[in-house]
Amino acid sequence: MAKKQVDEMSFLDHLEELRWHLVKAVASIVIAATLAFIFKDFIVGIIMAPKHMDFPTYVALCEMSTYFGMDMSFCAKELPFQIEVRSVGGQFSAHIWTSIYAGLVIAFPYVIYQLWSFISPGLQDNERRSSRGFILIASMLFFLGVAFGYYVITPLSLNFLTNYEFAEEVSNAFDLSSYNSIVRSSSLAAGFVFELPIVIYFLTKVGLVTPHVLRKYRKYALIVVLILSAIITPPDIASQVIVAIPILVLYQVSIYISAIVIRNQKRKTKRA
Repeated sequence: MAKKQVDEMSFLDHLEELRWHLVKAVASIVIAATLAFIFKDFIVGIIMAPKHMDFPTYVALCEMSTYFGMDMSFCAKELPFQIEVRSVGGQFSAHIWTSIYAGLVIAFPYVIYQLWSFISPGLQDNERRSSRGFILIASMLFFLGVAFGYYVITPLSLNFLTNYEFAEEVSNAFDLSSYNSIVRSSSLAAGFVFELPIVIYFLTKVGLVTPHVLRKYRKYALIVVLILSAIITPPDIASQVIVAIPILVLYQVSIYISAIVIRNQKRKTKRA
């Protein structure tokens, strides 16, 4: 029934439907951003935590470095930099934008729900049943990616970049927007990268990707992953491997998901 109703909708009706879903998604982000703006101290505490050496990642890496006799920079008392603001409205602007990005993270499940609400009426009943856990899985992958970016990529990047010395006469005094950018980009980028299995699922559904293609180009994907790891992490082998491993696991999971989709499509064709 839902499929029939979708077929009867005109192009303008689809646009109107999409518009309302987008309005609801944006409204959820605004509401979440408002809450983040109000509870500033809590959000600031999260943003500033990787700056301090009692951050869990630094503690764990310090213990590992001590055990294996590796680089001891993770065991320092503090990171060698200060955060400054060089514009009159810098702190207020940082408060606004931090709240917006925090609102996006908080409201992500509802944004995905609105996206799914727009797409699902065009699916067959069995397709909707098989994709019932889409919102939960997509949200879990996103939050897992954000956590990975926050607890792994951010501290690795900060430790390397703040300890790197171009000249002794140059001291590290970073602008607040620059610091926020590292935390934000590391967390959000990892969050969206972890959505790879979801993307592959839909690309397989529409016939743009197959398990054979994913396996065929696996070695090229490995090169891309290593390049991506080199871009978003400090230029040391250990950090790149730490970041590359979960991405490679996601790629392998994506192959498995693609294979399941193809198998279900073949079963459906045989029944027809």
